[in-house]
Amino acid sequence: MRAKMKRDLTGLAGAVALYAVAFGLMEIDLIGAFWQLNIVLICINIILAVSLNLITGFTGQFSIGHAGFMAVGAYLSAVMTVKLGLPFAVAILAGAIGAAILGFAIGLPTLRLQGDYLAIATLGLGEIIRITILNIPYVGGASGLMGIPRYTTFTWAFFAMVLTVFFIKNFINSSHGRACISIRENEIAAEAMGVDTTKYKVLAFTIGAAFAGVAGGLFSHYFYIAHPASFTFMKSFDILTMVVLGGMGSITGSITSAILLTFISAALSSYPEWRMVIYSLLLIVLMIYRPQGLFGNKELSLKAFGRLGGGGQRGTAQNR
Repeated sequence: MRAKMKRDLTGLAGAVALYAVAFGLMEIDLIGAFWQLNIVLICINIILAVSLNLITGFTGQFSIGHAGFMAVGAYLSAVMTVKLGLPFAVAILAGAIGAAILGFAIGLPTLRLQGDYLAIATLGLGEIIRITILNIPYVGGASGLMGIPRYTTFTWAFFAMVLTVFFIKNFINSSHGRACISIRENEIAAEAMGVDTTKYKVLAFTIGAAFAGVAGGLFSHYFYIAHPASFTFMKSFDILTMVVLGGMGSITGSITSAILLTFISAALSSYPEWRMVIYSLLLIVLMIYRPQGLFGNKELSLKAFGRLGGGGQRGTAQNR
């Protein structure tokens, strides 16, 4: 327990140091407005990828409707600030709770499904959410909800990302997380050993939906608008691509792939028609040469670097 706490504190100190460096570079304009926008997008994408990885990578439930929960968080938090005049923190919390409740309500009937059937069900549910929002005049309908104040800053996005990563990491390392992993490995065996598979699948789905709601709230309060076109199937596909590219069951893999794909999108901003072509080629090459993703189900850590360094030193000594 002490070693785990020490690792968490070390990771948190590293995150604060990274924040201080990035914030300082932004303050002196070494990082321009375009890349500041993309750094905030990286934080939001990491939240989305890590939360979907909990559902798909760690629990083994193939969901492609994550953008629907992001939409719920985006609109609900925007209603809280624009229509009701509530503080931003309350709006983000409301968006997370709303998405979690919807995730729970959807999870109960659908998570008895598996594989392709679950994927089709979550795809349909994500589209139902989007079309429902599209037909609600109170939130702007097809025009979207405009005039949202820009409350999302780099600070908000960064520390929301850190909270998401630490929460899901500690959840995975808990007995509840181990139960989710056992469901992924063999659901029948897990149930035979007394694991309540439906309970843990719904729990993972609810937590993943809640953090997607947080990402949606940050998104709408950064771009001034919540529009149904921002939460289509293609957005869910983008998030799933990040999870698959990084490795199903690897948090550091999801972080790495979210950074990589966001930078690719930024670099191709002048050629938007090539973005999906690059995504598709990346997936094809990945499935051929490394079907388990960049990291597989492994995590990148300082200990891993230490082992590499130790191995290199031993190799040098043997050569001598």
